[in-house]
Amino acid sequence: MGVNNLTYSADGLALTEQFEGCRLAAYQDQVGVWTIGYGHTGEEVVSGLTITLDQAQDFLSDDIEGAADCVNDVVTVQLSQAEFDALVDFVFNLGKGAFEGSTLLKQLNAGNYQAAAAQFDNWDHAGGAVVAGLLRRRQAETARFDSETASVEDA
Repeated sequence: MGVNNLTYSADGLALTEQFEGCRLAAYQDQVGVWTIGYGHTGEEVVSGLTITLDQAQDFLSDDIEGAADCVNDVVTVQLSQAEFDALVDFVFNLGKGAFEGSTLLKQLNAGNYQAAAAQFDNWDHAGGAVVAGLLRRRQAETARFDSETASVEDA
């Protein structure tokens, strides 16, 4: 059971929106998954689907809520807001299953914040190839995660 009860900040949301962008017509991502809005996927996303900006924002809100709930549930060490935001963006992008089984989470829950931060860059592949955009996103998440880590570790 997690020890945090944090909510995603405006800075975190800006990070997600920056890397996702918003597309109101369904498209296939780099590995062929149908996607719409701000990176929303699911059974309802099919070829030819179009949505409004309000619908895209609703999907984003629901998807962020799920990612935030995951981080709050499975992280067993205290997080700063910046660390939480970085992790929520990570879960939003990669999914709950990837995070829950990750070395990043194992290191973090062991209290090894620096070792956890070093794991972000390992998640820069799609379809077996390094993707420059994913590497930039992982670097942005790492920078966000590291921005307050020292203050939490010293507390």
